[in-house]
Amino acid sequence: GAFAHDYKVGPIVIDHPWSRATPKGATVAGGYLKITNTGTTPDRLASFTSEAGKRFEIHEMSVDGGVMKMRELKNGIEIAPGATVELKPGSYHVMFIGLKERPVEGTAFEGTLTFEKAGTVDISYDVEAPNAGMN
Repeated sequence: GAFAHDYKVGPIVIDHPWSRATPKGATVAGGYLKITNTGTTPDRLASFTSEAGKRFEIHEMSVDGGVMKMRELKNGIEIAPGATVELKPGSYHVMFIGLKERPVEGTAFEGTLTFEKAGTVDISYDVEAPNAGMN
């Protein structure tokens, strides 16, 4: 994105939500963002929804002995007080499953994040190039 955008809900700050343009026929897309907890108690990204997909999961990607593994985080992602958790390619990310329409580079789509304590915040994901975040 040409400009950073951030959102706040209580002590939670969300920085630069983005997604990648997907190839034709793709049924899933990933969402990435940075979450900072400026408060004194832990909070948790519990769920999220978006106009982009029908179903949504929070995933963690890890490499174990050279093998890439992906697991769903049923309980969401905890953000400790004072900590920043970055959802990025190859790490934590949110998945939009059953895409209603293909994310196209240069556009944006709306979404909502729900935190266990801070509550709900509406955000907009910038759609970037298919290889964004690789470097």
